[in-house]
Amino acid sequence: MRDMRAISVRAGVTVATLVIGLLACTADLALPPQTAVSPPPAELTAEQDHQRLLDLLHIASLRPGADSDPASARAANYDESKANPYPKLPDPLVLRNGKRVTTVEIWWAQRRPQIVEDFDREIYGRVPKQTPNVNWEVASSTRETIGGVAAITKKLVGHVDNSSYPAMSVDIQASLTTPAESSGRVPVMMEFGLDPAVMRRLREHLEARGQKFPPPPPGPTWQEQVLAKGWGYAVIIPTSYQDDNGGGLTRGIIGRCNKGQSRKLDDWGALRAWAWGASRLLDYLQTERAVDAKRVGIEGLSRYGKAALVTMAYDQRFAIALIGSSGAGGAKLLRRNFGETVENLAAASEYHWMAGNFLKYAGPLTPNDLPVDAHELIALAAPRPVFISCGSPQVEGGWVDDKGQFMAEVAAGPVYELLGKKGLGTAEMPPIGTSLMTGDLAFRQHEGGHTDGPNWPAFLQFASRYMSSN
Repeated sequence: MRDMRAISVRAGVTVATLVIGLLACTADLALPPQTAVSPPPAELTAEQDHQRLLDLLHIASLRPGADSDPASARAANYDESKANPYPKLPDPLVLRNGKRVTTVEIWWAQRRPQIVEDFDREIYGRVPKQTPNVNWEVASSTRETIGGVAAITKKLVGHVDNSSYPAMSVDIQASLTTPAESSGRVPVMMEFGLDPAVMRRLREHLEARGQKFPPPPPGPTWQEQVLAKGWGYAVIIPTSYQDDNGGGLTRGIIGRCNKGQSRKLDDWGALRAWAWGASRLLDYLQTERAVDAKRVGIEGLSRYGKAALVTMAYDQRFAIALIGSSGAGGAKLLRRNFGETVENLAAASEYHWMAGNFLKYAGPLTPNDLPVDAHELIALAAPRPVFISCGSPQVEGGWVDDKGQFMAEVAAGPVYELLGKKGLGTAEMPPIGTSLMTGDLAFRQHEGGHTDGPNWPAFLQFASRYMSSN
């Protein structure tokens, strides 16, 4: 049964229900007996939960991950001659029975579902068949001027239904900003953003140590650039509904769906959970008169770049993606030994992003045993446009493996071409500062560090082909 989600908007004391599903038919919303008492969420540290998964997998230990410290005995490899121990990638256009995908119909009906299943089972985990409804509240609406453009910003709260597990409440924090003077529906770029409270604590921490918070780069912000084009933007705070640590897996939306208990081996990790929240915000945007919901893009940097690519792969309603320095678990080939590795993702500090089954590939199995790789994650976005953004290896460092991301994008090209679109058009990595964006896949390294900032102008030029109405 298709998951029916209720979306409502509340301003002050007024509640307008915009979409009503068959609520009485969903077991998720069945009220518990009056005498039932919801057990509290299980309390485990990340290390305890990590060990629990290893025990379920009957794995005694994992291979250690690469160390970002060059002086370490386990220092990350940055030697390109040693970077490709497993050069043969899974072919996204070959079915499991060995037959080649030769038509668009075979891709959609057979091969794409096979790839999705492999990612679900082994990499990112499965989203429950029934997830709670989300009721959206407009907490405030403010008229302001941003970069010289009159705009309206709405603070949004998505209340996740907790009637089947009252012991836990989950809210999605987000905002939407649109031009105040627009005469019609506008495209919107959605970003996975940082929690303002986290940013405030970071600023206070630096100031307490006598350090200054890094100033913003010169020139207009990405938000100002978007508004200048007549578009809007949305920001969703992923950690508001799923913590970024293994100790939070019995809480947030994952814990809510498991009624406070621990994950099974193929349950979803934080990346799928964060993507789920972006999809629920898109549900709300489909009700907004100011927004053209068919022209909503997704953007994220670093771990949120991973989440943005997962969002784009799984939710075909998103029109375009800007994937920033996403590294392993995102656009970088997992079979590469360069910078961050599979073993890093499987460690107690990062495993919560992934399904429990993923840990096998840092233990008895190797990255070469993975049934899929990052090029197929990019291919799941086809035929929609994807822009891969990286910084300079000299400034940002090699941890995110720019070349590994470029190679994955090249390997996704044949799927785009099968679907009548264009890939990068070359297998030769361009110089820093040179844009590859004549096709429906785009790539650019800027000269800065771990940020998408310098690549926003190029991305907006690329995106205008798809997002602008004229």
